[in-house]
Amino acid sequence: MSFEEFQNRARLFVVGALEPDEMTEFEDARREFGEKAEAFITECYALSEAFALSLKPSKASDQIKARLMEMVKNRQPQ
Repeated sequence: MSFEEFQNRARLFVVGALEPDEMTEFEDARREFGEKAEAFITECYALSEAFALSLKPSKASDQIKARLMEMVKNRQPQ
């Protein structure tokens, strides 16, 4: 595996999207590329965390809230 392919798989690894058979190959390449690989994985984690923190929660619309409250109100006791 080339380092470029490793980088592509590292991005998938960070988000948990590698298939089991890809994981074995990835771990082999991770050992082969050593510190360079670890540095790239660390960078991917940092970027992933920064992206997640940059997201703003969406506000539920008043219509959705009203529908939910109506469903709760009309719920049949079991």
